[in-house]
Amino acid sequence: MSLIEVKNLSFTYGIGTPFEKKAVDDLSLSINEGEIIGLIGHTGSGKSTFVQTLNGLIKPTEGQVLLEGKDIWEKPKEIRKVRFKVGMVFQYPEYQLFDETVYKDISFGPANKGLSGDDLDKTVRRAARFVSLNDRLLDKSPFDLSGGEKRRAAIAGVIAMDPDVLVLDEPTAGLDPKGRDLLLSQIIGYHRERKNTIILVSHSMEDVARVADRIMVMNRGKLEMLDTPRAVFSRVEELERMGLRVPQITRVMTILREKGYDFSDGILTVGQAFDEVLSLLKKEGKL
Repeated sequence: MSLIEVKNLSFTYGIGTPFEKKAVDDLSLSINEGEIIGLIGHTGSGKSTFVQTLNGLIKPTEGQVLLEGKDIWEKPKEIRKVRFKVGMVFQYPEYQLFDETVYKDISFGPANKGLSGDDLDKTVRRAARFVSLNDRLLDKSPFDLSGGEKRRAAIAGVIAMDPDVLVLDEPTAGLDPKGRDLLLSQIIGYHRERKNTIILVSHSMEDVARVADRIMVMNRGKLEMLDTPRAVFSRVEELERMGLRVPQITRVMTILREKGYDFSDGILTVGQAFDEVLSLLKKEGKL
């Protein structure tokens, strides 16, 4: 079932000025309830502009965003309600932290939704648990946390609003490999329990290959592809012409296939590659 429908969406910055630029160009697609969409594209492809139209932070120049079948701009004075349903975590979200304690920061959104007392407390602690923030950190100033803890606290603040759609714009940017893997695992765990819709914007092909049900590829404001990770990353030459690369393990396995090894097309993870190599070795009697 489609949760979000985007119809002929366009957005132009600086209309009527010398700096006029069409950031999103006649984009149409449907996003299903409960799926994870990975959104990739080179810098300036329109990714961030597009996701900001989904919760009304940016109003389209043309076209519509339908949430549960209703145009989100049908009642402009009620656009704030849309932002509770479509939660946005910006790139480097730790810069969004502002309150005296981590607890107060996480509670800000749900309190504005009307939660209070025990319900608010349970919501805050549940959101902190999703991102593995220890209870002892909740009474600390968010500015005393480590970089990774700040990132998780900021994400918890959006999760606490219990949005139907969680938009994550480069959530792992700047994190070391261990921190990136931890955060992705937490996002996957949150999705499994909450079963909501997640849109993950990333420059990391490995990240989107690991978590996405479908991958959306943008190029110069247009939607170039929307398909499964295997189908998208099998189109190596097209992606490279757009300035994108496939996951490293996919590239390695593609090269081996070209050299005559009998491997499947579209290998996305190290685990899949291991299974393919193991199967080939068994087939050739080398194990």
